[in-house]
Amino acid sequence: MTRPGTDHPAPLTDPSGPTDSESHPMPNVLAVIPARGGSKGVPGKNLAPIADAPLVVRAVRAARAARLVGQVVVSTDDPGIAAVARAAGAGVVERPARISGDTATSEAAVLHAMDTVEQREGTALDVVLLVQCTSPFVTADDLDGVAGAVLGGADSAFTAAPFHGFVWREGESGGHGVNHDKAYRPRRQDRPQDWLETGAAYAMRAPGFRTERHRFFGRTTLVPADPARVLEIDDPHDLDRARALAPLLDGTAGRLPTRADIDAVVIDFDGTQTDDRVLIDSEGRELVAVHRGDGLGIAALRRAGLPLLILSTEQNPVVAARARKLRIPVLHGIDRKDLALKQWCEEHGINPQRVLYAGNDVNDLPCFGLVGWPVAVAGAHDVVTAAARAVTTAPGGYGAIREIASWILGKELSTS
Repeated sequence: MTRPGTDHPAPLTDPSGPTDSESHPMPNVLAVIPARGGSKGVPGKNLAPIADAPLVVRAVRAARAARLVGQVVVSTDDPGIAAVARAAGAGVVERPARISGDTATSEAAVLHAMDTVEQREGTALDVVLLVQCTSPFVTADDLDGVAGAVLGGADSAFTAAPFHGFVWREGESGGHGVNHDKAYRPRRQDRPQDWLETGAAYAMRAPGFRTERHRFFGRTTLVPADPARVLEIDDPHDLDRARALAPLLDGTAGRLPTRADIDAVVIDFDGTQTDDRVLIDSEGRELVAVHRGDGLGIAALRRAGLPLLILSTEQNPVVAARARKLRIPVLHGIDRKDLALKQWCEEHGINPQRVLYAGNDVNDLPCFGLVGWPVAVAGAHDVVTAAARAVTTAPGGYGAIREIASWILGKELSTS
């Protein structure tokens, strides 16, 4: 579609014209987030937690917050990813095995998702977005930027960051400049502006994308993105960098959860409510030490009306006895704590993103990836601390749970 006398496509909306919905229906804009289960470089990458949420959830949140996006779907072959995506508010397109392997392209996933959505709803798409959840700091503004570029007349658009580096390539005769003459080194302000494709967000006119079957066609617009937010998760070191940057880029550095953030509290037992040591008496019975302050904090959370749960892999009478003492439910002897937690949330109608989960060791990481507030106690395993959104100052067994209760209840705890 082009305007007479130009080679450029006409915008899908004309803000200068009438605004009634019959004359100018809203464009049908779909955001597709490819998130297959099999990642070789970083196993389970799309469910890897960054700050308060897995990568796929961060992408869903950005897409749902975008003003110009009408619908968000996650294309996946993995039931775990599908469940997390649905919990975050996205639709799910089950991706067939033929386009789920290591050589499958993102374009194939997007085309399949487009077909599925159009068949489900019986309406044609105008614009489709490809949103990569391996870019953890993509924003709603990024997505509105690329969607707006296409709605405004471009055929395709993508996020790009200004780039000033000198790119080299090594050949048989040695290194040579790619974007510069190696014999001439101009000042930055004297060089043409180069742009780096961020890999985060793309938008395409749906009919043209179907025809061309690739994301860059026709008139392509570059949409500027914040260079500080450019990061793609390709290896475990990238995950570490993202987790270090998240408090700064998310604007949550130093923030602790409050009652407004939390609908339920789930607590590991060994190493979280205890110091992770076990004493064995002469008859082989196991003994552990707990902190009275933790009991006070749990009682205050219970009186505040927060659902509570102890979740432990250990099948041990002492766990059940402690739960009875605290008058809260317990699930113990659990191999897959994340599945048990997910089921418990579903049974109680609780959004996992509003759950605080406190833990200390690697078997807590799957639960960290499921909830909105993963909390590590002081002295937790390094990888657990890195994955946590908050860390207590008190170690497990020394009042860490009371400390968490004070975050949530504040003055309410001190006066209860």
